[in-house]
Amino acid sequence: MTADNSTAQAFPIEVRASAYDDPDVLALVAEVQQEYVVRYGSEDATPMSPAEFAAPEGAFVVAYIGSQLAGCGAYRRHEESVAEIKRMYVRTAFRGRGVARALLADLEGRARAAGYTSIVLETGDRQPEAVALYASAGYVEVEPFGHYRCSPLSRSFGKDLATR
Repeated sequence: MTADNSTAQAFPIEVRASAYDDPDVLALVAEVQQEYVVRYGSEDATPMSPAEFAAPEGAFVVAYIGSQLAGCGAYRRHEESVAEIKRMYVRTAFRGRGVARALLADLEGRARAAGYTSIVLETGDRQPEAVALYASAGYVEVEPFGHYRCSPLSRSFGKDLATR
């Protein structure tokens, strides 16, 4: 799936499905973990398995601008008809170009096509750009869930996928 934000860069954003063990994915996951260290003091300790991001119950995608690796995102099954967004990350050099929005839209479309009717995610107060993105994309705060549900820094959001 491709999103074009030609006013922000010379090349369109291309989002491709990928495996969790792909070298590009592993590089981006390592980078996002370091981002968590900078913002929160430690890596994300949420339990997860690469198998959770395999079709049909999950997906992992990477974004490219031209030939350059720009970011990633994933979803996995949270509940019967609910997907959970994980590992949303955009490299610093590509921020502000619509990459996160393209990744999010792609993941929502894939989750909808896989039969999910809603989607949830957790992020943190030290990621205000993520909170702003999710709010602008129609996500609303939901009951805290997940590994960090008791953390005062954690924020949980959800969105109905049944309506566009």
